[in-house]
Amino acid sequence: MSLRSGIPWLITVLFVGIFTLEFLTPPNYIFGYFYIGPILLANSRLGRKAAIIATITAVVLTLLNLYIPGNEIVEPSTIASRFIAAIALIVTALLSDRNRHYESAIAQQQSKLQSQTQLAQLREDFASTLTHDLKTPILGAIETLKAFQVEQFGAVQPAQKKVLDTLTRSHQTSLQLLETLLDVYRNDAEGLKLQLAPLDLIPLAEESASTLLDLAAARRVHIGFSYGASDFRQSLWVNGDALQLQRVFVNLLVNAINHSHRGDRIEVVLESQPSHQVVKILDTGAGIQPDEFAHLFERFYQGRGDRHAKGSGLGLYLSRQIIEAHGGSIWAENRQSHPGGVTKGAMFGFRLPVYLV
Repeated sequence: MSLRSGIPWLITVLFVGIFTLEFLTPPNYIFGYFYIGPILLANSRLGRKAAIIATITAVVLTLLNLYIPGNEIVEPSTIASRFIAAIALIVTALLSDRNRHYESAIAQQQSKLQSQTQLAQLREDFASTLTHDLKTPILGAIETLKAFQVEQFGAVQPAQKKVLDTLTRSHQTSLQLLETLLDVYRNDAEGLKLQLAPLDLIPLAEESASTLLDLAAARRVHIGFSYGASDFRQSLWVNGDALQLQRVFVNLLVNAINHSHRGDRIEVVLESQPSHQVVKILDTGAGIQPDEFAHLFERFYQGRGDRHAKGSGLGLYLSRQIIEAHGGSIWAENRQSHPGGVTKGAMFGFRLPVYLV
């Protein structure tokens, strides 16, 4: 006999036992409250229909004891107590049914959430695997293009060289995107592993900017440096991973270039504070919409500003991962020109703990 098939018999035995106590004792001894046990058992194991039958039966037997065996005078207080017991049984059945409904809904939501989590994990694994596999043909294409550029397969005409240069840059951009995707998935799954060492942010920022001079020149954008309250170049020492922090500088600078107009100036502000080194990258673009601030550093989020080139929505997300892994913080805000307080451009900044040399 299965456990479920034995439940009706158990409920029957409980009813018989309580019924016996009820009808062998005077009416002022109320054992009807014990019917709560069989009602809850019926509701949880046999469902709503069985619970309704059990509740009606318990209420009828509780009130019937007022007239059977009928050998005593029943006081009004006893009648009131019996009706209170009957109401308690009904309320118990209703609450138990509602609780069963909530538990069923919660179980369905948990099952749905688990399915969604598994599906999301499958998508993440697929994207990560696909991204990794795409690197090989792109690397092969880049090496082949380089071979053409150095004329391993014959002379290259000037017009052909321009085409080869354009193809090489395009493939290198695709490779950088794939590597960023891989890093994002790897960091989410395993955490960001840093190679920490004392380093100065000043030369790191200047080196990062130098790698973007061609992009800035193509957009007619000038990159300048400012050292906060100091008029002179100084040192900003942190305990950091040079490669990862350089990626942050590049991501923020590219973001600023993409939001700048021809002839604009991007300013990199480097400030030393008592407990933190602060970096701010300021542009003079259209600024940030108020409803965008909550999403700027989310994965794959692309702002609605007047960008001159659409990004992947990963640069700011990866930058946040890197800065937070260093124990720092990253933020964005709109700039305000004075007087008048008119919004003009945006500022992306991050701060890292000071390393005392």
